[in-house]
Amino acid sequence: MRSYLDFEKPVAELEAKADELRALEARGDGISLSEEIGKLDTRASQALKELYAALTPWQKTLVARHPQRPHFKDYCAGLITEFTPLAGDRAFGEDEAIVGGFGRFRGEPVCVIGQEKGDSTETRIRHNFGMPKPEGYRKAVRLTELADRFGLPVLSFVDTAGAYPGIEAEERGQAEAIARSTEAWLGLRSPSVALVIGEGGSGGAIAIAAASRVMMMEHAIYSVISPEGAASILWRDTARAQDAATGMKITAQDLLKFGIIDKIVQEPTGGAHRDGQVAIARAGDAIAAALADLAGLSGEDLVAKRADKFLAIGRNL
Repeated sequence: MRSYLDFEKPVAELEAKADELRALEARGDGISLSEEIGKLDTRASQALKELYAALTPWQKTLVARHPQRPHFKDYCAGLITEFTPLAGDRAFGEDEAIVGGFGRFRGEPVCVIGQEKGDSTETRIRHNFGMPKPEGYRKAVRLTELADRFGLPVLSFVDTAGAYPGIEAEERGQAEAIARSTEAWLGLRSPSVALVIGEGGSGGAIAIAAASRVMMMEHAIYSVISPEGAASILWRDTARAQDAATGMKITAQDLLKFGIIDKIVQEPTGGAHRDGQVAIARAGDAIAAALADLAGLSGEDLVAKRADKFLAIGRNL
């Protein structure tokens, strides 16, 4: 069953009316309602197109968090064959908020790392709602070091509200683990591509996104803090999250303009949750193009260009 966001109410009403007419027609009473259904479908499609062409930053935040939006497991299943996950950080334990391993992307061997939020109560708890702990980032370091050793490209799929802020995470060195992961990504001597598929929250996101190419899905967000967190700090009022979202410039369109990301992957009309297969296929094409662009560069060039890319952020605003 399709889930609608509050601002999608006009579309929801039109689609509900069309579904009612389809149900009436399906009863087999000999009544043809095809013309009326077609008109409603056309109106709904047009309303959806107009709505998504003018989303506010806060509305994009809601879309990025949509419960039916494709998650890492969906991208992995759609783009990676022969995927073999690896678990544990060889120091403390396993953290399923970060899933990683090795597989093939369009026939070529790659290392794949992603943050998984889960899509049910059980899986959300198991994956800690996509908020990694130190052992998750140390697992990511282990995987990137393996990829570096064998010269394999590294692909990451970012989708987290942020690193887990619990006491136990701090006791096990959360900040150090994030820093080590970021350092490992910056020092990779093989091509790396990061794609923000939903939320990209703070250091918890950049720890697996300090890549040669950083891309975002059209309605994803990427920020130093959540809009609610920023509103709480700035105004001590989380109700002003919409104002914070606007002021923080968290959308893919803003970040491309600032040179923080390299490419926006277009989503189907109405967001990736409307047609996950199309969104995933477009993401695959963008990743393939990025890898082709990086092919042939030496390890030294990759490290140098990656460093130049991140050091240049904010210098020409």
